[in-house]
Amino acid sequence: MSLTSRTTALIAVMVVLNALGNVMLSLGMKDVGRMHNWSVDALAAAWSVGTNGTIWLGVIALLLFLVAHMVVLSWADFSYVQPASASGYVLTPLLGVLVAGEHIHRLQWGGVLLICLGVGLIGRTPVRTSSAQ
Repeated sequence: MSLTSRTTALIAVMVVLNALGNVMLSLGMKDVGRMHNWSVDALAAAWSVGTNGTIWLGVIALLLFLVAHMVVLSWADFSYVQPASASGYVLTPLLGVLVAGEHIHRLQWGGVLLICLGVGLIGRTPVRTSSAQ
């Protein structure tokens, strides 16, 4: 498998894990409820957060994202990986709509389109520009 193919595949995994993790955290926190302040109720809220399965699924997905991110950074340029992984900003609002039932304003979709254009430009550049191992 070529360096570009490997990088593209792992960035796709990163994007999915990051978006899923964040959506799961959002859903879990909505289950816990609004946190107004840090009073005695904070202990009860902390317990609710720590025992919420949806939040734990989100944390696990984000930990797997971090591992994948570190692996891809071991062989590809940061200046390629970081912008290319921004394609997650496309998947996140889609999951927000499909999973969390959120409404996305058309101005937000315009921003997503601009991000897509930027990711497309980055995808046309080399994955690695240095010869350092």
